[in-house]
Amino acid sequence: MRDERDHDSNSMVRPSQSVLPHADPNMYLSIYLVLAIRLADTARILGVCPIPSYSHFVLSNRIFKELARRGHDVTVISAYSNDAPMDNFREVLVTDALDKMKGLIAYSILSRYNAVDFLAVAKTFYDQSDSNIISKVMWMDKITVEMSEFGLNNSNVTKFLREHGHFDVVITHQLKTDSYYGFCHHFKAPCIALSPMSSITWISGSIGNPAPPSFVPQLVLGYTSVMNVWQRVHNTVIYAVVHLSYYLYSYPNHQDLLQKYFPGAPPLRELYYNISLVLFNGHMSIGDVAPLLPNAIDIAGYHVYPPKALPEDLRHFLDSARDGVIYFSMGSNLKGADFSKEKKDAVLTAFSKLNHTVLWKWENGTIPGQPKNVLVRPWFPQQDILAHPNVVLVVTHGGLLSTIESVYHGKPLLGLPVFADQGLNMAMAQEAGYGRYIQFQDLNVENFGSELREMLYNPSYGRVAKMRSKIMHDQPLSPLEKSMYWIEYVLRHKGAPHLKSSAMTLNWYQYLLWDGIFVGLGALLLVVVLIRMLSKVFWGLGDISMKKKRD
Repeated sequence: MRDERDHDSNSMVRPSQSVLPHADPNMYLSIYLVLAIRLADTARILGVCPIPSYSHFVLSNRIFKELARRGHDVTVISAYSNDAPMDNFREVLVTDALDKMKGLIAYSILSRYNAVDFLAVAKTFYDQSDSNIISKVMWMDKITVEMSEFGLNNSNVTKFLREHGHFDVVITHQLKTDSYYGFCHHFKAPCIALSPMSSITWISGSIGNPAPPSFVPQLVLGYTSVMNVWQRVHNTVIYAVVHLSYYLYSYPNHQDLLQKYFPGAPPLRELYYNISLVLFNGHMSIGDVAPLLPNAIDIAGYHVYPPKALPEDLRHFLDSARDGVIYFSMGSNLKGADFSKEKKDAVLTAFSKLNHTVLWKWENGTIPGQPKNVLVRPWFPQQDILAHPNVVLVVTHGGLLSTIESVYHGKPLLGLPVFADQGLNMAMAQEAGYGRYIQFQDLNVENFGSELREMLYNPSYGRVAKMRSKIMHDQPLSPLEKSMYWIEYVLRHKGAPHLKSSAMTLNWYQYLLWDGIFVGLGALLLVVVLIRMLSKVFWGLGDISMKKKRD
């Protein structure tokens, strides 16, 4: 809105004065048409992302802020507040529930792993025994159901649902939070799902997108698409476990949440059919390739922004690193205080033997015994640092955002995966040839030093990383522009029902062709029975004929 001074100054313009005294009337018509088209293209958009994870907030917020920048009227349900508000960008904050959700996660981790620190979690999370994997799948389903309710059971959300009546599209951040599709039903709007990962099973199934276990790995296993026969069998078994856990636990619980917070909503299965589009945070440049339907779009890299100028001291530090820079960050979950003395000493000893300069994101001040070639700070502008040409290696926890940013800038990766999808991301990097990894709980001075030397002095990793970067950049639209195009495509085509697969109209046994298999088996059984009956008839006739001849 204009302030009073603007209003007063404009009111002083006399009728004889004209801002454009000699303007062509056709120009006014052109301006009017442009404004009319712009207003017609402007949509009311609701974003739903009350997830208690800052990295997930970063992903969804990039989309929502860009939509607002393009002129759309955007409202976002979020656990975090924006630091740069806009007139056409409003927030429904669930920050009062954020601590509850964090407490839930901490309690769930404590109950599941008998510890709250991520080192203990890592040791148990990467226990690949089948009993542990099954309980891990069930634990993940349980925590996401409970987390979903914290996002719904909030006074700000309840008030928002009462007071707002129309949106043109709803974009919901999908992390096994199926009950959030109730917002799409409540506002009678087309639904777009924003996935923080690549084409994982639980989201693919909701739009009928195929995810064959023969080459699409399950998140909890850490396999790549290249599996031997035993791994394919193992992957198929866990695929079945994931689906059973979903249908026996997640689906009914999300159905209960749906009826509790969106009374009168249809069954979830019907809401799945309302999903117009899924935006996946994946791309072929990162690793595995999976089949995608027309309404499943890969947009990995959309959160990456053009590099900004580094602070002067950091720029000088990187510019003067003649032997190259290693950037080391374990993300936001694993803090410096979580490092045991043995692992901290192993890392410091390995770094001290290198001529390279090291930037280490370390939250606890200086490190006792810190080598001269290591600079520690509680925070670094990671994307801007990765854009610097002197960075030759990224040591990371293997989070998807860090992996994408490294590939985007053509930097090889040495992973120390701890939790969730990090092992899978690093396995794909190793399979593709731009990275290697050590499980964090196995880290010691010998294997860390050996992997550092392999990555630094074998040029193949850098070459593959640069090649993968070219693949990521070689697209007709940037990932962010691609996401905008497809969101606005759904708006232009009123939900784009023509993109939806007929697979969504099939029951599970029809989708898996079990009915066809039973028909085939029934037909085969009928043929066998007929053959046996005819055989008996012919044998009987033959016996009669032989008997007559003997008589």
